[in-house]
Amino acid sequence: MVGIVLVSHSRKIVEGIQELASQMSKDVPVALAGGTDDDRLGTDITKISKAIHDVYSNDGVLVFFDMGSAYMNAQMALDFLEEDSSKVEIVDSAFVEGAITAIVDSGLNKNIDEIKADIATMKLGKMP
Repeated sequence: MVGIVLVSHSRKIVEGIQELASQMSKDVPVALAGGTDDDRLGTDITKISKAIHDVYSNDGVLVFFDMGSAYMNAQMALDFLEEDSSKVEIVDSAFVEGAITAIVDSGLNKNIDEIKADIATMKLGKMP
C-alpha cells in the first residue's frame, strides 16, 4: 500500500485532512508532519524525515505539501532518509483534494502511478 505524508506549516491542518480522509479510508498508512516540535507554525526537516520513514514501503510514498517552504524542507528531508529515496515522490498537487484522493486511492490498493494519474489535474487550485 502506498504511504502518504502530509507536510504543512500547521499541525491542525494535517490533522483535519487526516480526519476527513479517515471517513473514507481507514487502513492507509498516513503520517503527519505539521508544525514544529514546539507546536508553532512552520515545518521541520527531521519531522518530515520521520514521517516518511514511518509510512515507507516498497509500494512507495507520496508527500503532499501546503506551500513553498514545506516543499523545500521535504526535498531536504529526502537527504536524511536511510530508505531508498527513489521510492518517495513529492507531489505537485492541490494539498487537500490531492491528499484525500491519494489516501482513498491507496486504500483501494491503487499503485503509485495510478494515484499520481488521478491527482495529475489537481494543480494548485485547478480542479478537473
